[in-house]
Amino acid sequence: MADADKQWGARLKQARLAAELSQKQLGIEAGIDEFVASTRINRYELGVHRPDYLTAQNLAKVLKVSAAFFYAPEDDVAALLFKYARANRAELAAVRKALERLPGPPTES
Repeated sequence: MADADKQWGARLKQARLAAELSQKQLGIEAGIDEFVASTRINRYELGVHRPDYLTAQNLAKVLKVSAAFFYAPEDDVAALLFKYARANRAELAAVRKALERLPGPPTES
């Protein structure tokens, strides 16, 4: 089991607990068959398996986070993504305005 799989699973569990959903509820809401929903989410959270990207997107939608949250290699970036998804319009506007002052990647001419 790779560290990345464990990290992915830990992030899934973190978001699920924040959403106050059981493993079974999350699985069902994400479109996983109800008879295996709890087991599959448990395996994802333990890092035994990682879902395909479409399933990850469905899980993210249910949990109201960006799928990028699950894949971010740095914990601080994941925390920002988690908080960004929960920010209201005014907070998002303030964050975007603050980020506009920072230099971005170079563009091709």
